[in-house]
Amino acid sequence: MTTINLPTIMRQHTGGAKKITASGRTVGEVFSAVGHDYPKLGEQLTSPEGGLPVFVNVFLDDEDIRYLDGLDTPVDERSDITILPAVAGG
Repeated sequence: MTTINLPTIMRQHTGGAKKITASGRTVGEVFSAVGHDYPKLGEQLTSPEGGLPVFVNVFLDDEDIRYLDGLDTPVDERSDITILPAVAGG
């Protein structure tokens, strides 16, 4: 299973869990499995069009998936996904 590290703001949808696990061959499949188990969290991981939301940064083993294959980026059981909300300010 792939491990997903969650930011504090998203833990409300997992009962406070800092990390969850899910199965899938790609980041998108893992997010789909997460959405099945945690529907409110799943809504935040993909846009209505099925892509990555602009306000969410996703890293697979410390690599930004936007520079890899996006949601089609392959994962394995040892993969670590970290989700970080984008922060803006001045």
